[in-house]
Amino acid sequence: MTKNTVDRPWKRPCVATYARRRVATALRPPVTVYPMPSDIRKDEDVPVRMRDGVTLRLNLWRPAGDGPFPVLLSAHPYGKDSVPKQKRGKWSLNTQFRIMNQSEPLRISDQTSWEAPDPVWWAQHGYAVINLDTRGGGRSEGRGDLLSDQEADDIAQVIAWAAAQPWSTGRVGMLGVSYLALSQYKVAALNPPALEAISPWEGFTDAYRDFFTPGGVVENGFARVWLFLTGRVARLKTDIAAERRKHPLRDAWWESLTPQLSKITVPILVCTSFSDNNLHSVGSMRAFQRVGSTERHAYTHRGPKWASFYGEEALRAQLAFFDRHLRERDVPPLPRLRLEIRDRLDHVVQVRDEQEWPLARTDWRQLWLSEGGVLSDVEGGAGSVTFDLRRNAAVFDYRFDEDTELSGPMTLRLRVATTGADDPRLFAGIEKWSHDAPVPFEGSYGYGRDLVAQGRLRLALRELDPVLSTPHQPEHTFRTLQPVEDDEEVEVLIPLSSSATYFHAGDKLRLTVAGRYQPPRNPLFGHFPTRYQPTTSGKATIFWAPGRASTLEIPVIPKG
Repeated sequence: MTKNTVDRPWKRPCVATYARRRVATALRPPVTVYPMPSDIRKDEDVPVRMRDGVTLRLNLWRPAGDGPFPVLLSAHPYGKDSVPKQKRGKWSLNTQFRIMNQSEPLRISDQTSWEAPDPVWWAQHGYAVINLDTRGGGRSEGRGDLLSDQEADDIAQVIAWAAAQPWSTGRVGMLGVSYLALSQYKVAALNPPALEAISPWEGFTDAYRDFFTPGGVVENGFARVWLFLTGRVARLKTDIAAERRKHPLRDAWWESLTPQLSKITVPILVCTSFSDNNLHSVGSMRAFQRVGSTERHAYTHRGPKWASFYGEEALRAQLAFFDRHLRERDVPPLPRLRLEIRDRLDHVVQVRDEQEWPLARTDWRQLWLSEGGVLSDVEGGAGSVTFDLRRNAAVFDYRFDEDTELSGPMTLRLRVATTGADDPRLFAGIEKWSHDAPVPFEGSYGYGRDLVAQGRLRLALRELDPVLSTPHQPEHTFRTLQPVEDDEEVEVLIPLSSSATYFHAGDKLRLTVAGRYQPPRNPLFGHFPTRYQPTTSGKATIFWAPGRASTLEIPVIPKG
């Protein structure tokens, strides 16, 4: 094995500089809070009685005047009253703003709860805004069930209540980030009459595939933190942490948590950012591709999640979308897909309108894994590389001779054998290198040293789903165990997350394949709290030969 065929991608330079910036933003998040003006009317803990006798409570904000107003609703278990508070002349923020890196400034009112739309901003633009404590959360009664049909039915009842109020026009929309996006899918699939439009701003659509067990690999970092904290702030019937241990395969229990996207027919504006690949990006793009809505729009970006959501450009898009569908104004429809292409963390090369994803004009190119850690345009001879699954990664580089845009998903096809590995898992990462240094991008939880794209696979769950797989986006069933024997050569497909990345002439694409997640977990300079179960021992050998290739498929967008 030559020296340049292996790497340690969890060892990257400039960690001290990044750590200092991260500590600084944790101590002083760049978040500006402004007080609610006196002309906004707020009603707290408004009760709404469900059919089964349980009372849910919501906060309601309305503009000055009697209305009627269109309604924007968000629903979550986190506590609607957890908002910035002023103490000794200073604003105290939600702790999440400190734990998760805020790399760009944002501005919210003192009425804004975590990941919810700013009710003051929307009220000033003519909307009544509802922030709902879901069943068991905050000041609502009962015991909740996350991602459940019961939760969707509750929200549908609140939508009907809101539509019937004298201050309401009878037209209701939903908006919010993360869980406030997840809570939209199932209720939209019920098609309640008053629900006219939804905007799930970054929300996964398959709890197993997108979050808890992507690639069949258990995520025990943020998932554990989220389950613990959610259990502390809400009274819940189902212990998802216990249930996921009982259901390691994607069975009927996981299916019960999954929304039926094809049943969603209302207009949808979904944020499908490329900067949340460890949580929402894959699932939100799946929503754009599979909902039954005739009028559907995707808003992509690779900026910080919260600064983008509350930023001027995103707010303009959200307002235009809801003005069109809730206020029935003569507003032109949004682009089918807003595509943002970046060449590094902090630089946007281009923003343009597109019609579909992946782009129909994509030139799908195969790069062949070859000797000496090279990705080649042409298929070569036979070869292999062996690496320790715990200590290093196999690496393959491709140098671009001309400026090239890669926009779309990538797929890695490997012929691989392992030895001494108990239940092996492979982690694939795509880096951009320029001037002999890795180029960082925005990632999940505010991580500022992210990869271009990533994917992972538990080899025993390599069975493909023939129904869900498409030519350039394979999906696995995760229903059948196919254990891998020592030295057994198997062919696996590892789907990698989508991106829109620009490579200049001379830049390199680096593929890394390891038995552990590539970024470190250190809370100062790593991808904390992300943690995927690694392969604990053994070695892997990747093979290639004429007619039995190992390849990386890349989405090249033709110029012009």
